[in-house]
Amino acid sequence: MNVSGSDLLLWVAFPYICLAVFAVGHVWRYRHDQFGWTSHTSQLLEHRWLRLGSPLFHLGAFMVIAGHVAGLAVPASWTDSVGISEHAYHTTAVWAGSVAGVVMVVGLGMLCARRLLTRRIRLGTDRSDKLLFPLLSATVLLGIAATAAHNVFGSGYDYRSTVSVWFRGLFTLQARPEAIADAPLLFQLHALSACLLFAAWPFTRLVHVRSVPIGYLVRPYLVYRRRAVTPARVPAEARARRVA
Repeated sequence: MNVSGSDLLLWVAFPYICLAVFAVGHVWRYRHDQFGWTSHTSQLLEHRWLRLGSPLFHLGAFMVIAGHVAGLAVPASWTDSVGISEHAYHTTAVWAGSVAGVVMVVGLGMLCARRLLTRRIRLGTDRSDKLLFPLLSATVLLGIAATAAHNVFGSGYDYRSTVSVWFRGLFTLQARPEAIADAPLLFQLHALSACLLFAAWPFTRLVHVRSVPIGYLVRPYLVYRRRAVTPARVPAEARARRVA
């Protein structure tokens, strides 16, 4: 199959550039901005919206990431070999992905509204956040729109035979731009926005994902003991005066 120059640019050069920026950017950020390697929490400024929005967003994000790993990194032949039919896989993926997407969108919407409507937080929004929130929102909404348009309300689209093949080819250094070149536009836009998100990742608060305290889940319990209260020692001269 003949591949045009624009396909090579969009589906080979551009993703590799974004992945290179992702890798080198993390090294640069760690070497030059370790004190900024945080989530930049604003909990002290407002906590009511954050208390619900943050767990919803993170739970939805974990579910979405797990779904993408299963859909993009796992070939269809593997699921077939363990007895999961194509129909069962797509039905589970569509409905589980829809639930995860809705949870993530609700959480992200609350976080964005909190940042826009709370004046103290809005004034503290830096340039990286002004880039991150629109880009993250666009990536999430494009993914949901692609799923809804083609696999919920449409006739169905088997992205594992196209988009997934292109995705795995990037990491095996066997790029297959033709696999995604004819994919529906929404899937293509979702893939391109995801590449941009990875390129912006090291320069935003998303770097805190690489510093999640996983060890906290398995570390031994800390035992706190109250210090025994001992009577204050009376100086010898004071005792002598008392006796006198």
